Amino acid sequence: MSFADQLERLQQFLDADDLHDEALDYLAGHGFLTALSISPAEVPEQEWMFELFAEDPKYTDDAQKIDIENTLRELKALIERILASDEELEPPCELTLGDEPDLSDLRSWCVGFLEGVFLREEDWFSQDEETVSELLLPIMVGSGLFEDQPEFADIAKDEEMVQDMLDHIPDVLTQLYLLFQAPEEKARPALLDPRH
Repeated sequence: MSFADQLERLQQFLDADDLHDEALDYLAGHGFLTALSISPAEVPEQEWMFELFAEDPKYTDDAQKIDIENTLRELKALIERILASDEELEPPCELTLGDEPDLSDLRSWCVGFLEGVFLREEDWFSQDEETVSELLLPIMVGSGLFEDQPEFADIAKDEEMVQDMLDHIPDVLTQLYLLFQAPEEKARPALLDPRH
C-alpha cells in the first residue's frame, strides 16, 4: 500500500465520529505532529499518542491499530524530514480562514499545533520567549483560541493583516525549527529581526 493510501485511511479514521470528543481530527493531528517535530523537548511516543486520541480508540482489530499507529509514526517522521531539509513545510490545507473561520481547515491545524506546544509549553518559551512568541503569533491568530484578548481582537479586525500572517506560517515553521533544532550559528541569522 502506498503512503498516500495509508494517509487516506488515517484521515478517515481520525475524522470519524466515533472517536473521543477531544480527539484531534486529521488536520489538527497534522498540526500537533508538526509542533512535536519542532519542539525543543522530546515528547515520548506513548504520551503524544494518548494526547492525540484523548483515550484509547476502539480499533476493529490489532491490524487496524498497528496500521494507524504506524502511519502516525511515518507521518511524524516525514514532517521531521521536510523541516530538516531546505523545503518549506506547508500545512495540508489552504492558508486561509475563509468566510467561516471556526469551520476552516487551517483553524483545526493551528489548534492542533498549539496542543503540541502546550504539552511542553515551559520548554518552548524558556530560552527566548520574545522571539518564540513573535514567531508563534500567526498560528495563535489562526487558532482563534485567543480572540477574547484585546490585542488579538484588534488583529482579527484587520483581514489583510490576518491573511498576511497566515501566508507566513510555512516560513514560521522553518524559523522555529532552526531556532530549536539547528546549531547556534545556523539558527540566528535566519530569525526574524526583533521589533524595537
